[in-house]
Amino acid sequence: MIKTELQKMLDGELYDASDAELTAGRSNARKLFMEYNALDYDDKDGKKAILKQLLGSFENNIDIQSPFYCDYGFNIFAGDNLFLNFNCIILDCARVTFGDNVFLAPNVQIYTAYHPVLAAERIKGPEYAAPITIGSNVWLGGGVIVCPGVTIGDNTTIGAGSVVTKSIPANVVAAGNPCRVIREL
Repeated sequence: MIKTELQKMLDGELYDASDAELTAGRSNARKLFMEYNALDYDDKDGKKAILKQLLGSFENNIDIQSPFYCDYGFNIFAGDNLFLNFNCIILDCARVTFGDNVFLAPNVQIYTAYHPVLAAERIKGPEYAAPITIGSNVWLGGGVIVCPGVTIGDNTTIGAGSVVTKSIPANVVAAGNPCRVIREL
C-alpha cells in the first residue's frame, strides 16, 4: 500500500510538505486562524466556533490570545483550561497534546517539524515531524521554544527564553538553552 504524504507526516516518516493535500490543509488553517485573529476580543462565541473547526479537540475552557498561528490545527489536542498568550506559534505537523491547566506566556513556539541534518538531504525538501506532549498544570514562560519529540511532565514550569530540546520530567522548574532541570518541586 502506498502512503499519502499526510500519512507519512502523521507516522513520523520523511514527507513532502509541498504535497497538494498538505498545502490545502495549511491553507485552510491559515484561513481559519486569520478569521480568529481578526475577531473582536470579546467575541468568545465566534472564537470558540472557529477553534472547533481549526483544532483537533479541546475541553471546556480555552483562551487563545490573538495573534495565534499554526500549520494545520487538526493536530492540536487540548485538555481543559488552556491559555495561550499573544503571538504563540504551533507547527503541528505531528500531534501536539496539552493536558489540563496549561498556560503559555507570549511568544511561545512549539515545533514538531524538523529537517534532515545532512545538507544534501535537506535541500531536497522533505521533512520529518515528531509529536510533542505537554502535561497538566504546566507553565511555559515567555519566548520558550519546544523542539520536536519533547514531552514536558505534569506540574512543571519552564523558565522564559528556554529552548527545550529534550524531555523534561514532572514536578520541576527547568530553564536555559538547552533547557535543564533547575530544581524539583
